[in-house]
Amino acid sequence: MPIARKMADFIEKSSWIRKMFEEGARLKAIHGADNVFDFSLGNPNLEPPDEVRDHLEQVAADPASGLHAYMPNTGYPHVRKAVADFLGQEQGIEITENEIIMTCGAAGGLNIVLKAILDPDDEVITPAPYFVEYGFYADNHGGRLVAVPTRPDFTLDVAAIEAAITPKTRAVVINSPNNPTGQVYSAQNLAELGQCLEKKSREINRRIYLVSDEPYRKIVYDNIEVPGVFDCYADSVMATSYSKDLSLPGERIGFAAVNPAADEKQQLLAAMALANRILGFVNAPALMQRLVALVQGTSVDIAEYDRKRNLLCDGLERLGYRFVRPAGAFYLFPQSPVKDDVEFVGALQQERILAVPGSGFGAPGYFRLSFCVADQTITDAMPGFEKTIANFQ
Repeated sequence: MPIARKMADFIEKSSWIRKMFEEGARLKAIHGADNVFDFSLGNPNLEPPDEVRDHLEQVAADPASGLHAYMPNTGYPHVRKAVADFLGQEQGIEITENEIIMTCGAAGGLNIVLKAILDPDDEVITPAPYFVEYGFYADNHGGRLVAVPTRPDFTLDVAAIEAAITPKTRAVVINSPNNPTGQVYSAQNLAELGQCLEKKSREINRRIYLVSDEPYRKIVYDNIEVPGVFDCYADSVMATSYSKDLSLPGERIGFAAVNPAADEKQQLLAAMALANRILGFVNAPALMQRLVALVQGTSVDIAEYDRKRNLLCDGLERLGYRFVRPAGAFYLFPQSPVKDDVEFVGALQQERILAVPGSGFGAPGYFRLSFCVADQTITDAMPGFEKTIANFQ
């Protein structure tokens, strides 16, 4: 075999993603892109704010020397300070640039955390449904992902998390607002989780980290607030990116932040800084670091996504689809009208509608729709949604 057996197995496990894209490409080639209703990708369709474009031109035109030179592994100090200042104001915490590491997106942030804390065979717990890459990220560093169920409304089932903790547990990874459900975990839900992790850390005599993946933090609706994890648990780390709120997914820019109250945080930060280098990320892109320092607090117009959310939810609700209306992010996670979600997603494809089976997120019986698409895509897809569900009733 020309490649590692593990990678061959991973390719097979993720083959549904490849098949989905191949089918989408085939349909678009036959019918034209405008006649295929693609809800499969979480790729923001809003352009970056004008302020981002203006500042990008400014930093690109800077004549100073050394703008493209190496920098500290953790990122430019002035950028980390700008991030820390905004984060402290946003979440009402005292945090400095010394607890911030600039990363190649949230994925880079999650990987440096897991690289820093995992030993071989350590377990990483995550509530399902979950972002499919978590399993690969844990494996990257010798760990094993353990999925636990959530409540029917996709909020955290802390009792299920507690029951899953073993002497091998090293971390719990959460994602709020959640991909694929759009659920936002409440302050009470997070406080319960924090209390659980404190108790279980004492019981197993091992620090369990809480890792919060937050790239959708600013994309929330109905005046909902996203509570910070630092208030609920000391040994916590957050990772985030500017991909969604600034519509910059291709620029791979984000950061990781360690709770200032974390025990032995200096050792953790040193390990994360080293991981940022030896994993091959080296540094977050220099130009993008300078850009985000100037646009803290800026975001795309969330009202645009809110309108799309309501357009999709109201339309599908009228047709009889069942779902929990998302509180954040730009995904809807309806129940499949039949047990086999892959079968139902295949039926949607017959109507040129591209969705993602919930099985890919550890939640069979559901399917994911990304509504970061043109309004016309949503409205034009409704007849196909109607026909498909009618065929299964």
